[in-house]
Amino acid sequence: MMARKARNARRVLVVDDEVDLAELLELTLIKMGLDVETAYCVADAKALLGRTRYDLVLTDMRMPDGEGLELVEFVQAQRLDIPVAVITAYGSMQNAVNALKAGAFDYLAKPVSLEQLRTLVKSALNLEESTSGAVEALSGEDRPLLGNSPAIRQVLELVEKLARSQAPVYVSGESGSGKERAARLIHLSGTRADKPFVAVNCGAIPENLMESEFFGYRKGAFTGAEQDRDGFFQAATGGTLFLDEVADLPLAMQVKLLRVIQERKVRKVGSTVEEPVDVRLICATHQNLAKCVDAGRFRQDLYYRLNVIELKMPPLREMGDDIVLIARHVLARLATQNGQEAPSFADDALTALRRYAFPGNVRELENMLERALALSDGSQITGDDLQLSPHGFDEEATGGADCPLQDYLDRVERGAIQDALEKTGGNRTQAAKLLGVTFRSLRYRMDRLGLAGKDRDD
Repeated sequence: MMARKARNARRVLVVDDEVDLAELLELTLIKMGLDVETAYCVADAKALLGRTRYDLVLTDMRMPDGEGLELVEFVQAQRLDIPVAVITAYGSMQNAVNALKAGAFDYLAKPVSLEQLRTLVKSALNLEESTSGAVEALSGEDRPLLGNSPAIRQVLELVEKLARSQAPVYVSGESGSGKERAARLIHLSGTRADKPFVAVNCGAIPENLMESEFFGYRKGAFTGAEQDRDGFFQAATGGTLFLDEVADLPLAMQVKLLRVIQERKVRKVGSTVEEPVDVRLICATHQNLAKCVDAGRFRQDLYYRLNVIELKMPPLREMGDDIVLIARHVLARLATQNGQEAPSFADDALTALRRYAFPGNVRELENMLERALALSDGSQITGDDLQLSPHGFDEEATGGADCPLQDYLDRVERGAIQDALEKTGGNRTQAAKLLGVTFRSLRYRMDRLGLAGKDRDD
């Protein structure tokens, strides 16, 4: 064990049996004004952690007496509240993924880039002061996710943990369940809160423009490229890139995205130079990504790189009395936008909200309340103002009310089509692609269900 002191009180423990690499890490950290101690095996590292307070642990994955993963698990088990970053060989990236799942803050691939090392350390050492109680501090209208039900509390607890990591997150859940809001809360609760949050709907970008939109382009790279332009990755530098509907990425783009995640570099269209990028990736889709892998529509290696930690968003119908809390919040916001006082809910409206199944989740609730606000007398929202479909009440809540199968299927189909049209700005060609049906089939289904849609087919 060896220690090298600097003036700064922030302490870093380096754990590596390769003397040359350990010294390189030490010198780099000392130049950053940090106190550095080094352990050359897992046992010595555990001994130091047992008697000294550190602000960061930087460990190699392969050690003479064990693996760096043991230290990640040790820190988690001892509740030491210290970020641990792991160093792994390029060909052993699954080790890094396992460490992230166990609670590691981030990873570095060999050969270690000192620029990436400095970025990681700066981010990690801001961690404690940035995220302590961050989720709870975001209260009321400032918090993207509202509620106190067990379902939402479980989400908030996981968000608090995710805020202390740089691991990629996969947010799953039904359409309209608040996946982007959850991603935004993870961003706001972490060390990147003061950096950009860039949200991208992968299903709304034409395939021939994807590479230039994601990675940017150089002037003259193609017709119409009159000047250099940054892509989504450059726009999110230092912050978070949220890829919504990631299952819609074509296979060719999936390959390019996988390479960026592994190399942490992007190359603009028309350029021969790779640029380092520092972004945290959060992805989401309403589809079952594992089934997309089984069907050959999504690369398995990319799936495992994106789905390091999964955050499942509960549907609105499972949130109990939070439904009323969220409804009041949404209604107040809509009323403010219209320059009017927020009406109250009548008792029959509250009863209906609690019993309704909300197949479209929060998005359906917002549409419902916007309509009710226009229909109400201005002082109170009644059950009639909500205009709830009788088939939107779940069977258990209504005591086993009959629901014809065709009516139920029509409602589900109508909601899926409306959601696809909303995501594609009314473009029926893109909506058909999103739904996995032909344009002719979509047009037939829309006619049968009485959905006019926007007159856009290209």
